[in-house]
Amino acid sequence: QVQLVESGGDLVQPGGSLRLSCAASGSWNRIRAMGWYRQAPGTQREMVAVIASGGGTAYADSVRGRFTISRDYAKDTVYLQMNSLKPEDTAVYYCRLDVRTYQRDDVSYWGKGTLVTVSS
Repeated sequence: QVQLVESGGDLVQPGGSLRLSCAASGSWNRIRAMGWYRQAPGTQREMVAVIASGGGTAYADSVRGRFTISRDYAKDTVYLQMNSLKPEDTAVYYCRLDVRTYQRDDVSYWGKGTLVTVSS
């Protein structure tokens, strides 16, 4: 059974920083990608940042230059360093894991989410 454990969400003032972590555990053939998505009240879930197995990254335009995604391959953990936070970054942040199973299926898993609130 695959599990994703997220941590790091908190209340922070505008201009502040936070670091989110997501540790994956379970069984798979290989990890294809890990990423962070967010959902603010009344909006759809959106991609924030993704890191592929080869290390390539992609960012939403709204966070590029402020957020950095990284991965610890040994620990199957993905991080999101968030700097210069703005009130509009307030959302529940979800970790997503994309794997190739031993049955050669591509499957995605979601964490339960961690709340980031940016407010003075």
